[in-house]
Amino acid sequence: MSRRVVRQSKFRHVFGQAAKADQAYEDIRVSKVTWDSSFCAVNPKFLAIIVEAGGGGAFIVLPLAKTGRVDKNYPLVTGHTAPVLDIDWCPHNDNVIASASDDTTIMVWQIPDYTPVRNITEPVITLEGHSKRVGILSWHPTARNVLLSAGGDNVIIIWNVGTGEVLLSLDDMHPDVIHSVCWNNNGSLLATTCKDKTLRIIDPRKGQVVANNFEEPVALQEMDTSNGVLLPFYDPDSSIVYLCGKGDSSIRYFEITDEPPFVHYLNTFSSKEPQRGMGFMPKRGLDVSKCEIARFYKLHERKCEPIVMTVPRKSDLFQDDLYPDTPGPEPALEADEWLSGQDAEPVLISLRDGYVPPKHRELRVSKRNILDARPPAGPRRSQSASDTPLAQQHTLETLLEEIKALRERVQAQEQRITALENMLCELVDGTD
Repeated sequence: MSRRVVRQSKFRHVFGQAAKADQAYEDIRVSKVTWDSSFCAVNPKFLAIIVEAGGGGAFIVLPLAKTGRVDKNYPLVTGHTAPVLDIDWCPHNDNVIASASDDTTIMVWQIPDYTPVRNITEPVITLEGHSKRVGILSWHPTARNVLLSAGGDNVIIIWNVGTGEVLLSLDDMHPDVIHSVCWNNNGSLLATTCKDKTLRIIDPRKGQVVANNFEEPVALQEMDTSNGVLLPFYDPDSSIVYLCGKGDSSIRYFEITDEPPFVHYLNTFSSKEPQRGMGFMPKRGLDVSKCEIARFYKLHERKCEPIVMTVPRKSDLFQDDLYPDTPGPEPALEADEWLSGQDAEPVLISLRDGYVPPKHRELRVSKRNILDARPPAGPRRSQSASDTPLAQQHTLETLLEEIKALRERVQAQEQRITALENMLCELVDGTD
């Protein structure tokens, strides 16, 4: 008799589990815009969700620990004049997020560690270059302040957020709408999909398509996803790809190997309600003490629910095989170095002792004067926007506004307390 050989894999028993009710984020008006992005972005500090908002586009940013019911007056990030279509956290600064909008602009925001008392309305910088709506954003994985955007004008623009300049514009690569864009591990190449049903591998610095003729797939997997678009998330540390159907209620996950048949189905996490969108936590934001190898943030109509993927292990010790060194928050290159042709792998960190996010780091923007064409006289420190008197005055005015708002709130509370004390005195007098 022949015995069936079971493939050995430490991820064969990975299972998904929804967080308890008190760990969800309730009463969030998730955006109803019909767009194919994930509507959700998460990092070790914050959860950001595109929401319904009157008078333009907005998204909400919550500290990860602020679970439970979200106050209806919780401050939003507002500034776009049309719906927000995509958001993406900077991989090298947990306080910086970019947003793309139907209003053709990209805005980059600095999120404070404290909860603001009013809406955040002033981006650090606004990037203007697309002629139609911008629906795709992706930060460079290893170069500081390099951000990619793709718009309805079929153009991909790569920006230096630190100066506000366009580094590269790829405007003749796609004959139709761009559906998705993804960097490779070191940011030397792009993979794009397009409405013309063609997958392209692009070298952005050469402005060339280096591959798009994939005649036969190495593996083919039939998926029952009639409800909507698939949102793929890939974890290179474990070689697991997770497929989340937008409008579906399942997360299917597969292990990718170097040998045939290459793609191995692991399992499916199913729930009752369909997902409106999905966030995917970077590996450094996971709880290694619980053998957590992935965490999703599933959007419902009015809430966001964490879903944890775990490898069952009996030992409480750190599991080296589950957590190889992973990309940390430090960039490996500056924007100019990458543009000049340099490549570098991500700067890795160990998760053995867990990961503690660094304290608030400010994004400094130094806009260059395009009229000043004189060559620089050697290396010099570029003046940051926060060094200028105008920026300092703006910061001071913002602080004064915050203080004024807090003073008004304290005064209102004092008046309320006084009124309640008077009512209590009257009640006591009446009973005497």
